[in-house]
Amino acid sequence: MTTTATDVIQGHIPVASKGPRTRKDRTIYWITTGIVSAVMVYSIVNFTLFDRFPFPEGGFVHLGLPGYFRTELTIAKALGVLALLVPGVPAKVKEFAYFGFGITLISASFAHFSSGDARISVLFVLDPLVFLGVLIVSYVYFNKVRDLTHFTENARAA
Repeated sequence: MTTTATDVIQGHIPVASKGPRTRKDRTIYWITTGIVSAVMVYSIVNFTLFDRFPFPEGGFVHLGLPGYFRTELTIAKALGVLALLVPGVPAKVKEFAYFGFGITLISASFAHFSSGDARISVLFVLDPLVFLGVLIVSYVYFNKVRDLTHFTENARAA
């Protein structure tokens, strides 16, 4: 089977030519998704067990957030982690989790900046943005892996 320019333009590249990239793409996807999930689980544990660290009044009080928001955010993060890690979850649900985590990380950076935490350490503001970058990489590779899987399934069916 020969590949023509039309096949390449239309995305009908033979499966064999995508083989080595598939493994690399999946590895990058799972590493970045694992990092994002670990950060979210860490924040869940921090919210529930160690709320008074590093701020004696509690993180949510320090940031000026209502107490009930901690419960909502903890539940949403737990559901988002499950959505990303459990196999067979529909892609739209995973995309919703990515979007929610993105808003959470951007909001965390703004909240820490607005409360003056950058005077204590600039990492309070930059840390969520670094993990936002990791989240974006995970999302890009989620789409690559999904497209490769979809392409492989279609090629097998043909």
